Amino acid sequence: MGKRFRTDHLDQGLLLPPSLHDWLPEGHLARFIADVIEELDLGAVYRAYGGDGRGLAAYQPSMMVRLLLYGYCQGVVSSRKIERATHEDVAFRYLSADTHPDHDTIAAFRKRHLTALAGLFAQALQLCRKAGLVKLGHVAIDGTKIKANASKHKAMSYERMEETEQRLRQEVEELLRRAEETDAAEDAQYGKGKRGDELPEELARRESRLVKIRAAKAALEQEAKEKAERQRAEAEAKIAERREQEERTGKKAGGHDPKVPDPEQAKPEAKAQRNFTDPESRIMLDGANKGSFIQAYNAQAAVDSQTQVIVAAEITQAANDSQQLAPMIGQVIANMGRKPEAVSADAGYWSEANVTGEGVAGIDLHIATGRRKHGEPIETATGPPPEEASVQEAMRHKLRTEAGQAIYKMRKAIVEPVFGQTKERRGFRRFSFRGMDNVCAEWKLICLTHNLLKLFRSGWVPAGA
Repeated sequence: MGKRFRTDHLDQGLLLPPSLHDWLPEGHLARFIADVIEELDLGAVYRAYGGDGRGLAAYQPSMMVRLLLYGYCQGVVSSRKIERATHEDVAFRYLSADTHPDHDTIAAFRKRHLTALAGLFAQALQLCRKAGLVKLGHVAIDGTKIKANASKHKAMSYERMEETEQRLRQEVEELLRRAEETDAAEDAQYGKGKRGDELPEELARRESRLVKIRAAKAALEQEAKEKAERQRAEAEAKIAERREQEERTGKKAGGHDPKVPDPEQAKPEAKAQRNFTDPESRIMLDGANKGSFIQAYNAQAAVDSQTQVIVAAEITQAANDSQQLAPMIGQVIANMGRKPEAVSADAGYWSEANVTGEGVAGIDLHIATGRRKHGEPIETATGPPPEEASVQEAMRHKLRTEAGQAIYKMRKAIVEPVFGQTKERRGFRRFSFRGMDNVCAEWKLICLTHNLLKLFRSGWVPAGA
């Protein structure tokens, strides 16, 4: 007798209706996402719906949130790929309850509720805290450059804007002159139903480019003016401080008074750039490819050392991190209700003001004061720093002590794997949205799903599961 085989009939009808719960094994991530959604308050999403109940029924918002959160967990952020997955992927089909919203519906839902979805970051963070995944004993802060939804080739410098504006203005004036000369004699050639005074396509294209360039120039000029106003305020404060010192000591302060800029005379630097696709993104050095530049945003994250849960997330246009330490610590405090015991960050965050501000008081800071060559030996220090040591010297001494070295060397192991998991494992290397507010919301959505994955892998079970 030959080998027996199991039946295999593709056209076999089901005798009983199938259960969605039979589709996935116990302990699957999709089941966890479905259960954890029940723990989250989706009121901000539901409140966006109004009307009198008439018309075509909308897809259940909780189902749409399930699809998006699971998609971001798996690195599937394209609305078209999510739509296709509801047909082809068992987990997506389970989460959609065997319904199949089209990609336009998915994209519109995400865009409409992006801010509300970002608000779930704080809720998920509290679930991580309750599960014991956050201790705030040591928080590491770092930033990574993530590509904007725009090409760097769509950016133009202020210098080139001025040249192009002048050239386009001359071309438009020449085209208008030629059109006026031939308009009366060539009405017949425009065809039946035409007035004969339509702008030639070439002229319309140049005029639209001219409008965009002028708007970009005005934005750069406004930024230069605002920067000069800040610099004037800082200079005037320093001058007042010098006069107060002179009055107090009876001696003239050394050096010259800082120059006070005039905001009305401020002009952008010739190399200052603005992108026409996403004007709020910036050209930044690509840390992964030395010497290359990308159109990007600087994504900041504060990560707790216990299980690498992200306890604060933000987006900045600044290419460097020098102004981000205090705001990120402030966000950690706002999210968690208390200060972390210790905070570490690389040399990009160093400044005397950063480590002496009121917002960091009571926190054990470990901030590198400069870059060190790889493999360069560190001379171990003992005891407190010398009494006459400056703030920078005191920090450098602290990082040379055994305790300081033990904390700082953990910085990379805490925060950098988070960026690796985000970019390599989940493949998130470019934002889907444009503009600071939208990009910031999407970054918090990315960080939210990172934390949900940590919660899932910890074995935590939602109360309603």
